[in-house]
Amino acid sequence: MTNPRTPEELAMILQSVLGERAEAVGVRLGEVTVEVRAGRYVESMRLLREHADCRFEQLIDLCGVDYSGFGNDVREGPRFAVVVHLLSLLHNQRLRVRTYCPDDALPVVASIVDVWPAANWFEREAFDLYGIVFEGHPDLRRILTDYGFIGHPFRKDFPLSGHVEMRYDPTQQRVIYQPVSIEPREITPRIVRDDSYGGER
Repeated sequence: MTNPRTPEELAMILQSVLGERAEAVGVRLGEVTVEVRAGRYVESMRLLREHADCRFEQLIDLCGVDYSGFGNDVREGPRFAVVVHLLSLLHNQRLRVRTYCPDDALPVVASIVDVWPAANWFEREAFDLYGIVFEGHPDLRRILTDYGFIGHPFRKDFPLSGHVEMRYDPTQQRVIYQPVSIEPREITPRIVRDDSYGGER
């Protein structure tokens, strides 16, 4: 294991290795983030794994992100992104890679299962929860929700109560699906003011 480089040094190395493949390389709060175009995603990831100055051998995490209504500002640009966290054991460094899905209506990026087999279930989870399609994935199907589930529950426009509910029907002696019977209501947090909270005064 080599001594870790500073985030700024790593950012310069990544810019050199990836060249025009990197749309942006930034350092914030001591962490390095690289943004790559969806069309150069797999090629960039392979470079990050195999290049001697990078050697990010381990995929730690992969997730989807829905940027609609992100923060208090109106955000321009694609709605969905895939964010990957990588680890280089050799260089003792971490890296975040983000790629945006070009089409909001049908978010698609290439699968990186051939680069890191560990991406398999992470990509299935992002497909299930966000509806991001990973082109070339060997077995892209739902992993957390039921096969008949409607929609993608981590999208910001998905209703909190869902679309259907499941219950056991004793007369039919089976599980049935039906429209949600929960009435929407506004949830207001209850504030308890207790003068003696935290001990006697």
